[in-house]
Amino acid sequence: MSAKDRFHQVVKVALQKDCWQITHDPFPLQVDGITDMYIDLGAEKIIAAEKDHQKIAVEVKSFLGSSSIYEFHLALGQYTNYRYALEAQEPERILYLAITSNIYNNFFQRPFIQSVIRRSRVNLMIYNLEREEIIQWQT
Repeated sequence: MSAKDRFHQVVKVALQKDCWQITHDPFPLQVDGITDMYIDLGAEKIIAAEKDHQKIAVEVKSFLGSSSIYEFHLALGQYTNYRYALEAQEPERILYLAITSNIYNNFFQRPFIQSVIRRSRVNLMIYNLEREEIIQWQT
């Protein structure tokens, strides 16, 4: 199992504040005999008005390295592999990439990054690091 991201606990608290129940920490993926893939968190939310369940998986990335574009390459590759594996294992669960509002505002707003996110169909969960709160869901 890989090491937890530095902001793993912050994202977990933010999800709980937003009424998500953490169901997996981590969420194991098993495809074609590969058993060492883990998405950081799995969560569920019951929507009372619709009497339905939403299921998500959240991959947390801190972007604390010296090169944001390198961190982005790694995150995008990991996200893509996890999305394909998740589609095979539990297709009703939606994958999100969790990033801080700071990295979202200072890096993810660049036109090239926005284009890659859109064309790669990356769902984002943007959170405030200090308040441990979700600011925005972007699909």
